[in-house]
Amino acid sequence: MPDTAVIAIVAAVIVLFSLLLVFLSRYKKCPSDKIMVIYGKVGSNKDGTARSAKCIHGGASFIMPVVQASEFLDLTPMSINVDLRNALSHQNIRVDVPSRFTVGISTESGVMQNAAERLLGQSMPAIQELAKDIIFGQLRLVIATMDIEEINTDRDKFLEAVSYNVETELKKIGLRLINVNVTDITDESGYIEALGKEAAAKAINDAKKTVAEKNRDGSIGEANAMQDQRVQVSTANASAVSGENEAKAAIAQSDATRREREAEALRRATVAEKIAAAKALEEAYAAEQEAENARAARDAATQQADIIVKTKIQKEQLELQAEADAEQKRRRARGEADAIYATMEAQARGMQEILARQAAGFTKIVESAGGDANAAVQLMLVDKIENLIKIQVEAIKNVQFDKITVWDSMGGDGNSPTTANFLSGLLKSVPPLADTFKMAGMQIPAFLGKDIEEKTDARIADSADKEGAVNISGKNVK
Repeated sequence: MPDTAVIAIVAAVIVLFSLLLVFLSRYKKCPSDKIMVIYGKVGSNKDGTARSAKCIHGGASFIMPVVQASEFLDLTPMSINVDLRNALSHQNIRVDVPSRFTVGISTESGVMQNAAERLLGQSMPAIQELAKDIIFGQLRLVIATMDIEEINTDRDKFLEAVSYNVETELKKIGLRLINVNVTDITDESGYIEALGKEAAAKAINDAKKTVAEKNRDGSIGEANAMQDQRVQVSTANASAVSGENEAKAAIAQSDATRREREAEALRRATVAEKIAAAKALEEAYAAEQEAENARAARDAATQQADIIVKTKIQKEQLELQAEADAEQKRRRARGEADAIYATMEAQARGMQEILARQAAGFTKIVESAGGDANAAVQLMLVDKIENLIKIQVEAIKNVQFDKITVWDSMGGDGNSPTTANFLSGLLKSVPPLADTFKMAGMQIPAFLGKDIEEKTDARIADSADKEGAVNISGKNVK
């Protein structure tokens, strides 16, 4: 029994020790230069949605087996060399901005969560390339909103704008901007270099002006001191005995010589100052002229770019208008063609309907004639004979003659005068009905009689008498 109790106690100790080892192995500590990201089942947000990860900076946490795992994000700063070239400024001048950015993973709570979601498992070179792309875009955006003078002279404003834009975008992927260092800014047109030359010339001219003013002040002080000396010497010589007159004369001669030399020295100093001032003005004017030339070239390039852009826009507008006009003409032509097609189709359907009705009527006529087509034709001719004769009469109705001269001996054939014979012959010139049928490729029906031609001529003559006959020279001849 005691042995069993000992075994149970040893087993319990072993189990407890094993559990302690498991607990210790799953209890992870986070170094100060890293962020520990715990992922898996890590709880939910305030709005009830599941959290993607839990970030810990400093301290430690127990990693639950099976349902949780952990990885580390390195907080070591990354130095990114951004050699931006041909960036377009607000004045449409392309500049080169070589710079170096120092970035790192942020330890801010919200930004740290973004890093866990977007950078976990990424290598340092991959993170650097991602940050470099963001920096390039934001740096170009800032340069596009600023003038060359602002970028070159107000460097604090430029760096502040770059820092704000870049850090705002880097926070979206969990990074923060640590430092920005812009080395030197140049442009392809030489405008920045011209501004530097202008500032240097101005500084040199100011220095030369200061030196000349100091020299002038020294000369004035020296002249004042000499004046005091001469007054004192003259006073001492005046109080001396007459025996010292020769010494005074010598002193006066010496003073005159000295004054001449001093005046010559002052003249040379004045000339040197004027020459120096003139050279300074000449250099300043030359620098100003070079700066004006650069500014004129910049303005010309700007105007040329504006003209080219406007011309391209006008060209595209004309092309779009021409395409629209062509499309409108094509649609109008298709509409007109469809209308013509519909009209012709309607006419064809109408003609088809007319012919169908005529065929149906002719079929009924043939049926009425007992199925004999010739009899049917005879029925139709009987119905149309009066119209046929009227058409023949119309051939000579209202014939206009400019002038007809008739010598009538009234002999004729003993029954009628020659004029009557002329009119009778004119009426006979109309083709007989039988000949009209022959010209149409038909034969006059036999039921009309053998003397149909004489009967027709008689009916034509009677019709002509009724209609007023022929008009000769504006008068009716009967």
